[in-house]
Amino acid sequence: MDKILFILNPVAGGGKAKALISLIEEKMDKQMKDYEIILTKEPEEAIGLAEEKAEDFEVIVAVGGDGTVNEVSRGLINRGKGVLGIIPGGTGNDMAKSLGIPKDPSEALELICNGNTKLIDIGRANKFNFLNIGSIGFDADVVINNINLKRIIKSGFSYVISVIYTLIHYKSKKVEIIIDDKTIRENILLLAVGNGKYYGGGLPILPNAIVDDGYFDICLVSNINKFKFLLLFPSIFKGNHLKYNNYVKVYRGKDVKVISKDELNLNIDGEIIPNVNEVIFSMEAEKLKVIC
Repeated sequence: MDKILFILNPVAGGGKAKALISLIEEKMDKQMKDYEIILTKEPEEAIGLAEEKAEDFEVIVAVGGDGTVNEVSRGLINRGKGVLGIIPGGTGNDMAKSLGIPKDPSEALELICNGNTKLIDIGRANKFNFLNIGSIGFDADVVINNINLKRIIKSGFSYVISVIYTLIHYKSKKVEIIIDDKTIRENILLLAVGNGKYYGGGLPILPNAIVDDGYFDICLVSNINKFKFLLLFPSIFKGNHLKYNNYVKVYRGKDVKVISKDELNLNIDGEIIPNVNEVIFSMEAEKLKVIC
């Protein structure tokens, strides 16, 4: 019988994840599973916990949002063993959505007990591994503003407000982008590179992405005036932004290099790495086993 470890971020989703403890205990006891629950106390603690505990537990479940999923997956990748499970307990839960994991925690727990596993791609942005989406430009600045706004507004709607606020203050980025052997020089609004479809609380920025096809999907939005972007933005909610091909370009590739004279903020699965001038996105040779 697989031993299961739940690594739970008690502050994820404004306490939403912590409220799942009794449900996890009830489900696991009913299924007679050998399990343990550990609550994290500080940022990035889940990386070390997953890396250490992968020796003793076959399945390690991230209970929280995309940041928690990212940390647990990085620990498993560092160790080179273990199966990742996900119980959505954050605000956005975009990786879970990309993997088709139920939003309902009870259904997600049933999946942990009975679901199948699949091997999914692992991305890398400079020295940081990620599973879902890495990006630079407008949306990374939105994430920074959204982190502050979520302290006031505990819902996905905070992202929309952050978009409007950021748009008022945003200046385009002049970058050189090399996708495999193709070079693009562009003033961009944003660039998203990923395995998953969704970010920002369910926005399908990469609607055609497949988590296990061995390629990144890449969405480049050229600089456009702010009024046009406000008209275009609602189309992202259903993945219809791709039809605006005068401004939105889509590519696929295994390696993406971004060079900028100006410093950029790098967004990896909702976590920000500030002040970078160069980002190298690469597809790892290894894959990660996930319950989904």
